Amino acid sequence: MKILLTGGTGLIGSAVLDALVSAGHQVTAIVRSQSSSLKVSDQGATGIIGDLFDAPWLASELRGHDAAIHTAAGSDERDPDLNDAVIAAALDAFGGTDKPFVHTGGIWIYGDNPSISETDEPQPATLTAWRLAGEQRVLDGDIKGSVVQPAVVYGRGAGIPAMLVQAAAEDGMLTLIGSGDQHWTTVHVDDLADLYVRVLEQAPGGKAYVAASGVNPTVRELGEALTDTVTPESAEATVARLGLFGEALLLDQQASGERARSELGWAPSRPSLVEQLTEGYTDAE
Repeated sequence: MKILLTGGTGLIGSAVLDALVSAGHQVTAIVRSQSSSLKVSDQGATGIIGDLFDAPWLASELRGHDAAIHTAAGSDERDPDLNDAVIAAALDAFGGTDKPFVHTGGIWIYGDNPSISETDEPQPATLTAWRLAGEQRVLDGDIKGSVVQPAVVYGRGAGIPAMLVQAAAEDGMLTLIGSGDQHWTTVHVDDLADLYVRVLEQAPGGKAYVAASGVNPTVRELGEALTDTVTPESAEATVARLGLFGEALLLDQQASGERARSELGWAPSRPSLVEQLTEGYTDAE
């Protein structure tokens, strides 16, 4: 298939790009600069410089493709507008067709939850509450739309875990996020990329898929994989230090990704986050 991909230079998107090319798909990656275009070209994609906030332009590009995957994120206050524009373009271009559109959601919409499944009532962290409306537009729209909801993504020396690695390296110890007793549900970025391809190729549309490996370490376990000296702090101190991001990181979450396993044959197999932190967290992983 000829696939349009957003976010192809990001942690998730670059892994998805590799997986799509390996699966034999032809990929067009929307990028923001010539250097980014050269980067995706090195991975086997065709780069097109464009503005994802321009929904009519994006819809015109989408019409020339068989499917699309949206992984782009600005990680700032414009993210809701970015997602709205991309979703609007997908609904416009793919409405009434069987062309798959795979949208990226997030695990934090489920709040504190010891056994997350896609049928659970959302209890979103304030930081990501805006995601709910967009995800529902994709699932309810007149398109073959699916949503992938990644857990805490790790691998390639990047993602949220890299924040812990940097802090431990700088200080020789680590101040935990809260008490450290909360669980983070996790997924290796290459296992996640495999799931995106499976959703693209197999999913019927109208469903969300929690992308979680089933390995749910505590934050304390992650810290102790990096250094012998870890220090808890109060939830209030974490929020004062990290704001709404800290509030989300305090969530106690566990998940297995059962729907993706049973319906799509997804079988995450990469080393756990604790293993990677213990062995040395580098971009070679």
